[in-house]
Amino acid sequence: MEIIKSAIYFVLAGLCEIGGGYLIWLWLRQGRSLWFAIAGALLLAVYGVIPTLQPASFGRVYAAYGGVFVVLSLFWGWQVDGTAPDKFDYFGAWLMLLGVLVMMYAPRG
Repeated sequence: MEIIKSAIYFVLAGLCEIGGGYLIWLWLRQGRSLWFAIAGALLLAVYGVIPTLQPASFGRVYAAYGGVFVVLSLFWGWQVDGTAPDKFDYFGAWLMLLGVLVMMYAPRG
């Protein structure tokens, strides 16, 4: 159950970071309302809090989160921007997730 909770925290953190960054991108690059920037900043602040709920140390959590971020970014680009991942993206994403699993959930003695 702890692994599932941890995975949910990773996904929530990723969606907050990517979503917050995307809203700020829309504000700066596409001239959207200042409210996009404000909402983006709030999401980025929430992103800063969520990883503290993880059971592991700061360095391990943030290193593993990097792999989750890569996978979520590819998914975001595909679903939101319409840029479909290719076979190399998929392969790289699986390698990243394997690294996350090893770093976060391998038994330690």
